[in-house]
Amino acid sequence: MTASHTLLVADLIGVAVFAASGASAAVAKRLDLFGVAFVGFVAALGGGILRDLVLDAVPPLAFADWRYAITAVSASMAVFWLHPHFNRLRRTVLLLDAAGLGLFTVTGTLKAIDAGMPAVGACLIGMLTGIGGGLARDLLTGEIPVVLQRDIYAVVALGGAVAVTVMSRLGVADPVTLALAAAVMMSVRMLALYRRWSAPVAVP
Repeated sequence: MTASHTLLVADLIGVAVFAASGASAAVAKRLDLFGVAFVGFVAALGGGILRDLVLDAVPPLAFADWRYAITAVSASMAVFWLHPHFNRLRRTVLLLDAAGLGLFTVTGTLKAIDAGMPAVGACLIGMLTGIGGGLARDLLTGEIPVVLQRDIYAVVALGGAVAVTVMSRLGVADPVTLALAAAVMMSVRMLALYRRWSAPVAVP
C-alpha cells in the first residue's frame, strides 16, 4: 500500500469515527434522523474542511471526493439505527471522540507537511483538524465546546501534531509509527478524562 493510500484509509477511518461520535451525541439529544446525519457529517468533516481551506486546497475533499461524504453519512446512519445496542452512550461518544482526535490530528499534520507548510504551521493545522469536528459537534448539540473547557483536549492534539512533525522530519513517519502516535493521543485523552486532568482556569 502506498503512502497516499495509507493516508486515505486513515482519513476515512477518522471520518467514520468522528461521524459516529457526532451521531451519538445527536442521538443523546434526541434529534431526528436528518439531525443525526447532519451532526455526524459536520463533526466528521468540519475539521477537514477547515484544513483544506487554510491550505487553499479547494474544493475541500469533503465535497470533491464522494467517499468522504458517504463514509460520514453511513457511519451516522449506523449509529442512529444501532444506538440501542450501545451501552452508556456518553462513554461511547468520549471514546470515539478521542479516537477521532488522534486520527485527524495525524492526517491533518501530514497533509499540511505535504503541502509545504512550515513546521509551526503544520502543527497548528494538525491541531485544528483534530479539534474542528468536536467543536462543530458540541456547538450543534448545544454544549459548551470541550476545547474551551478545562479538559485536556487541544493540548493533546497540539502535542500529537508536534510529534508527527518531528517524526516526518526524522524520516520515521511510517504507518506503524503514525498509528502509534494516534493511539497515544487517544490514550492520553482518555487518561485525562479518567484522572480528571485539566488546564488551569482563572480564579474569580
